[in-house]
Order: sequence, then C-alpha cells, then structure tokens
Amino acid sequence: MSFIKGKYRKTIYESSTGYMVGLFRVQETDDQEIETNKTITFTGHFNELMTNALYIFHGEYIEHEKYGKQFQTSSYEKVKPEEKEAIIEFLTSSFVKGCGIKTAEKIVGVFGSESLAKIKENESNLLLVPNLSAKTAKSIYNSVIKYYETDEYIVYLQNLGFTIKETMKLIKIYEKDIKNVVEDNIYLLTDLIEFKKLDQIFLLNNKLDDERRIEACIIESMKSLSFQNGDIYLDKIEIVEYLANHFKIYTQVDEILDRLYLNKKIIITSDDYYLIDEYLDEVNSAESLTKLIKKPELKIKSLDEYLIKLNNELNITYNDEQKLAITRALKNNISIITGGPGTGKTTIIKGIIKIYGWLNNLNDVGLDKEVMLLAPTGRAAKRMSETTAMPASTIHRFLKWDKERNTFGINEFNKMHYKLIIIDETSMIDNHLLSALFKGIDLKTQIVFVGDEYQLPSVGPGLVLSDMIQSDVITHTRLENIYRQSENSYIPVLAKDIKEVNIEEDLLVKRDDYNFIEVPSSEVKNIIKQVINKALKKGLNETNFQVLAPMYKGENGIDNLNVLLQDLYNPKKPNKEEISNFGVIYRVGDKILNLVNDLDLNISNGDIGYIKEINLNSKTDLVIIDYEGNLVSYKKDAMNTITHAYAISIHKSQGSEFEHVIIPITFSYGRMLYNKLLYTGVSRAKKSLVLIGSSRAFASSIKNNYSEIRKTSLKQRILNNLKNGG
Repeated sequence: MSFIKGKYRKTIYESSTGYMVGLFRVQETDDQEIETNKTITFTGHFNELMTNALYIFHGEYIEHEKYGKQFQTSSYEKVKPEEKEAIIEFLTSSFVKGCGIKTAEKIVGVFGSESLAKIKENESNLLLVPNLSAKTAKSIYNSVIKYYETDEYIVYLQNLGFTIKETMKLIKIYEKDIKNVVEDNIYLLTDLIEFKKLDQIFLLNNKLDDERRIEACIIESMKSLSFQNGDIYLDKIEIVEYLANHFKIYTQVDEILDRLYLNKKIIITSDDYYLIDEYLDEVNSAESLTKLIKKPELKIKSLDEYLIKLNNELNITYNDEQKLAITRALKNNISIITGGPGTGKTTIIKGIIKIYGWLNNLNDVGLDKEVMLLAPTGRAAKRMSETTAMPASTIHRFLKWDKERNTFGINEFNKMHYKLIIIDETSMIDNHLLSALFKGIDLKTQIVFVGDEYQLPSVGPGLVLSDMIQSDVITHTRLENIYRQSENSYIPVLAKDIKEVNIEEDLLVKRDDYNFIEVPSSEVKNIIKQVINKALKKGLNETNFQVLAPMYKGENGIDNLNVLLQDLYNPKKPNKEEISNFGVIYRVGDKILNLVNDLDLNISNGDIGYIKEINLNSKTDLVIIDYEGNLVSYKKDAMNTITHAYAISIHKSQGSEFEHVIIPITFSYGRMLYNKLLYTGVSRAKKSLVLIGSSRAFASSIKNNYSEIRKTSLKQRILNNLKNGG
C-alpha cells in the first residue's frame, strides 16, 4: 500500500453514498510512479474534504481502463499543518516580496518555528541564511514587518484550514479582532469565505444543532434554494427539507425563523419566506415600474411622416408590427418589445434611436448625452453598439459595480440622468440587477425593454421580463413575423417551431443553413470531429464555429468536447508554450471563455478571447489573454476564472450570436434537454446550424417544459400598487 501527502483541490464527481472522484496536489509520496508537485486524480469514499487542506491518503496508484491513472484511496487522515509549513506558505505568498519556495525553506531551515520572530527582531538576522543577498533580505524584512502584529493570527487561521489568501483578506478587514470573530460566530464571515469551509471549521469544536449554526444554515439554505430554483420567495417545508438533507439539522426551527424575522434578516408574509435583500429589491422594482406606468402617454406630432422618412433614410421597409413597436417606444415612458430570431428587434432599436434624434434635433453628440444603450453581458452590449453605431454598456459597468464589495457606485444617492434608455436581452436580468438599475436612474427617463421571453430566464433569482409582460399593464409589442435571409433559411423558423412545440416531420431534411446528422451517442464526438475538419478545409476555424452543449460532464459533455476540439484546432507542438491548471492544459492560441465580471480589467462574464502568451517564469503575467484587443494578464490563482471556449454551455451563450453553431443532442443529457434550453441554443446561430445525435431526443426535448415556474411576486406587487394608488 502506498501513500500520498498533499492538498485536496476539488471534486470532479460525488455520489450520494460518499464515493468521490477528485484532484489532489501531491507534496510527498512513497510511490515512484507518482511525481511530487503534480496534480493527480483520486477516488474513494470520503465524509467531507476541505479544499486546500493537508491530507494523507493511503491506497494504490492504479491504471483505470477508461479514465487512466488514479489513486484508489482505502483510508485517509487530515494533517494538522505544522507551524513551519504555515510559515513557508506565508513567506512564499504574494504578501512577501522577493521570497520564493527555496528561499523560504532555507530561512525555516536556519530559524525553524522562530523564523518570523527572528526576521522581526533584526533585518541582519536574514544574512545568516546561506546565499541570501542584502537586497532580498531587506525586501523580506520590510514585508514581514508590515504584518508583524499579525503573524500569530496568520498561523492560527492557517491551522484552522484557511488559505494564505483567505487569511490575509480576513486580517486586513478584522485585524486583531479576527480571532474573536472566529470563536464567537464564524458565520459572520460568510460574505468573505465559502460557507462550506466555515461550517467545517465551526464543527471542529461545536455541535450540529448549535443555534448559531442553525441560524446561519437557514440563511444559506434560502440562498441556495433561491439561486438553484430562481425563486424570490420559498415555502417553509422546502427550507426545512434542505436543512435536513444538506446540514443534518432535524430540530424544530420555528423559533429561530421568528428570530431571523425580528432581526430583519428574512421577511415572512403569509406562508412565503423571503431573504431580506430579495424582498426589498422586488418591492423597489415594483414601485419604480408603477411610477413609470402611471405617467401619461407622450403626444408626438407627425410620427407617421417620421416613419416614412425612416424607411427612406435607412433603406429598410418596416412592417406594421415593427412600426407599432417604434411608435409605442417613443410615446410611452415604459414599453416592452419581444421577439425571436429574425423578427427585427435590432432594426427596431435603430429606428427608435433615429426618430428620437429627429424629434429632439440631436446630432450624434447629442444622442450620446441623452440616449443610453444597455445589455446584461459584454458580448450583447458590443453587438448592440456595432449594429447601432452608438456606445453601449453592460448594466454592471453603467452602474459602476464594485466587485470586492458587491455594491454599485451609481445608486439612489448618485443617479445617472438620461432621457431614453434601451435595454437589450432583458430576459437575462435578475431581481437584484433590475432593482439596482432603477435605483441608479432618474425615473423621468423613458425606458424600452427589448428581449425574447422564450429564452432561458436569468441565472439569478427572478423572472423579470415574464413578470412585467404577465402583469398586462406595461405596453408590450410581441413581434411574430420572421425575416428569412433566403427562401431556404430555416434557423428562425426552427426556433419558432420549438417555441410553439411544433415538431416537423421533415426534421432531418438538409437546408441552406441547417443540417441534422442522426448518429448514436457513442458517435457524436467522431461526427463533430468530421464536421470541424471539413470546416477547416473550407477556411472556417474556431473564430467562426461554436459548439454549444447542455452540460459539462459525461461522454459528450463540454469538458470532454473541449479536449477533443483543442486537439483539432490547437494541437500540442514542441515550440508552443502550455500550462496545466487542475489537470486542464492551456496553450498559446487556445480559445478561452471568461467566467467573471471585472470592470477594472474591462471583461465580462461570457467574453471570449485567445491566449496570446504563457510566461512560465512570471508570477504576474503567467497567462495573457487577448479579448478582442483588450489584453488581460492572469496570475496562477486567477486561472480558475477562465475555461476553454471551443465548446461552451447554452446558458453561457445567452446574449451572444455565432456564425456557425454545432449542438449535440443525445438522451444522455437527461433533464438538461428541455424546450427553452434548446430554443436558446438554436437561436444563437446566424449563418448555419448543425445538430448531431438523436432526432428522438430532439423531439422529446421540444415537448419537455422542464423550465419550472419560478416563485416571484413582482407581477402581483405591480398590480397591487396600481390598485391601491401606489
């Protein structure tokens, strides 16, 4: 039997019985086949593992016939970090300048557990370390002195299981109080540290049914349920079930729920339970919408003449429903325009802006001052800007979002003033973002919401676009007529058929822009490979083609598809730099998907870029990615904010359009195959769409309305406000 000692990194798969497949960073081992300082796959049954905590696993390093080398664990133990290890980790962190792993080991080799004390005592002590220059000694001394009051807290927090990055964040905010906070109620750190880790640390010395824990677990359960289901409010029974299933809390919680209500952490109305922030956001949005709805319609003379002028100026023939949408948008203080692909939403936005400029005698500079174009994602905003020849912004950037504090610089105390705001891809806006938008703008503004109500709802809680439409008190134009690019153009027709659950018998008939290739699930990857190779011969590459899939795991999941596609588009070459992160290989030229919003770096969740450089010897510019001219540098610890983009999820594709799209369709995707998901994926394609897999699975998913109704109360709040004169 062998052992591996190191840090648990992450879980790849976990069953209900506790069987786990994950990644482990090896520091020590007695198995000659296993390299140290490398990440390997492990399997076995575990209770719970703490990310980045130190463990010893006992077992055998085997060759699995399907999944390759993996460490099969038979027993394990958590290792309490030695003080020396904590000191080395601190000295090699980004908070200490000029100290690498070898230097840190030398320092600890000379001074042992007294290392930090010796460094603080006198800078010249470091000169006792072999081959350490005076310049390096000064840099290390200055860094340690900066934190001289906190070294005991660094060791204390790391011994509990916090990473050095988490440790420094906590000390920066709480300073000397951090130990008291951890011991009194560690759950107060929930906004800074992952809840699961805090819970694990708390349970080292406390009981499962400690009231502090129950209170924190109720809030965490409500957050998880709201995000998981998109609900604004919850039923008590589902909260109680979640507490039992995820936190092993089986006691009565009525008294604690009442206490949370009295402390204004939750709101209880009838049998509906709200997190306080979700409740206040929905109330604010309903009040703002009510004020806009109640404003009288604007009177505009000679609008018909402007519509005729618009046809001539843009050389576009607007149909009656498009003219109606433009007219309503200009006359009403708030209006909604919805429609599927090919119905002319972009053309209508251009028309609204053009006539608004004529009505108010505005040139381009004047339009920029009075009109603001917004979208939830960077790609949607960029597309909006390209089609209108006007600046467009993400809503987060417009509101000056602060990522660290999760607050907005533009708010009820610091508003932006525009005369007309047009918002595209409204279906992606959640409860919190809508409320933040209303807080940040003057309600004298005219607002036009544009979107497709049949697409996937927002990732965050809420059903904003649908609720506004269903209230039936906001002027709404639904576009039905489709403009085809050619007689045999089928993509917009297919999208409409999916929406209407209309399954055509000639689904397998090849069209100018559409092809369904019927193959068994086991052949899907092979056929994707053939289609891509043909495209490459025609001069099309990863910049033109996008694979969209319903889920990450499984034989035909996104993770496996990205490995396949990387080998096709950007194979390994001797002179091409590459780097491994948690077992995933990234190399120069790779197509990359950004997973976070970062206003400082000017990148948004869903942006696609390409790796320009990999600098293996650099701490700050390890990987440089080009996002359409915006070069962004990544350190090692930021690599988890990116992934390959050869294949991406249909959820991540929202707000984007791609020239050529491939979508695999097999029964193995299970419940992830449903109407709205398929509709959203199909409607991303502009020039061609290839579906590969089972036509039966395709037909089944069209009939599957898995996208459940979310529990929201925005619609009812609007109606109640109007009824009560609010």
